[in-house]
Amino acid sequence: MTDGKTQEPNNAKPVPGPGETSGPEESKIFVDEDWKSQAQAEKQRLANEPAGPAGGADAARGVPEASFATLVSSIVTQVLFALGAIEDPQTRQRYRDLPMAKHQIDMLAILEQKTQGNLTDEEKKLLDNALYEVRMAYVQVAQAG
Repeated sequence: MTDGKTQEPNNAKPVPGPGETSGPEESKIFVDEDWKSQAQAEKQRLANEPAGPAGGADAARGVPEASFATLVSSIVTQVLFALGAIEDPQTRQRYRDLPMAKHQIDMLAILEQKTQGNLTDEEKKLLDNALYEVRMAYVQVAQAG
């Protein structure tokens, strides 16, 4: 696809052009000027419309804003998943993977170490609380066997 040419899907069927037939009936393409002006107006309106705060398509999907809090939350979620606190949405099962949980906790600890002195008070409190909570959850699950 690097040659700039578009490739048709395997199930694509050719569409007859003007003057060609697609079988017993002749295919006709009608283009009226009103349709052209409506399409052009829509194209112009979309070009002038500002993108949403999360980048348009991302906002429609509900993708959270990239931030320190989102990063910490994402890692905490992975820890909880590995500890079996969150069920797998596909299998509806809970899995325990203590080495993976420990790895994710270690990632949070590295984040704490590498950002020392560079966080706001709120970010530091968030990270400290997250580390405390996941460490306590890990100990509880590990002791339960």
